[in-house]
Amino acid sequence: MNRFKKAVRSLTAETQELDAEALQNTAVKAGATTVARCGDRVPVTVLGTIRAMTIRPRAGVPALEAELYDGSGTVTLVWLGRRTIAGLGPGRQVKAMGRITTSEGRRLIYNPRYEMTPIDQ
Repeated sequence: MNRFKKAVRSLTAETQELDAEALQNTAVKAGATTVARCGDRVPVTVLGTIRAMTIRPRAGVPALEAELYDGSGTVTLVWLGRRTIAGLGPGRQVKAMGRITTSEGRRLIYNPRYEMTPIDQ
């Protein structure tokens, strides 16, 4: 019966919804916490796909920002003093570790440790 429910769901659900669910499952299997479940000021490990990257100056210093989406929500990874990171770009899957905070309504991790992971992990 469980297979039948999955088959019906895969036929009736939106593609974006199925992709988000698959991304969340990948994050949980890799030992990461979903963004929706991350608490403020707590060290976390998140895994997701980079959606967009921008350079925004903060206090006169360049800051590279990457929006990471894990299927449950987004968190902005901010590297102060950086303009680029080799190999990092939109569409790339990344596991990031750091302390999450909220500023101006956005979830942020400043200067996270990170590793680029294969998409099929």
